Amino acid sequence: MNQQFRELCKDKNISPSITRESVYDYLDGNETHPTVDEIYKELKPKLPTLSKTTVYNILKLFTKEDIILEINTREHKKRYELNNEDHAHFTCDMCGQIYDLPKVEVNYNLGGFNGFHIKHEEVNLRGVCKDCRDK
Repeated sequence: MNQQFRELCKDKNISPSITRESVYDYLDGNETHPTVDEIYKELKPKLPTLSKTTVYNILKLFTKEDIILEINTREHKKRYELNNEDHAHFTCDMCGQIYDLPKVEVNYNLGGFNGFHIKHEEVNLRGVCKDCRDK
């Protein structure tokens, strides 16, 4: 088992498993912001006993523990990525591709958030990507 993954599990107080590590490794090596179905289809041949419910449960746990980010898209399919650094997302309305962009600085009037504690900010931009625009 990957030492980095074992340390992460220890820090988050979760039990490491081959299935959890496989999901983590898949997300670590993937920049396409995959859906549950995509993760399941990719890992199923390597883990024959894997169920889609197991994938859902692992993603739910990893999201709760801030190991991964859940990205909400216009198509109403949740997508996932490792929670490595703050950044924004751009979704192309033409091809559906999701791109990572540098973090966009937004200034809020904190007086309007009296009593609220913001833990996470998600910036999702939409439009037409360069490739689709050039076509």
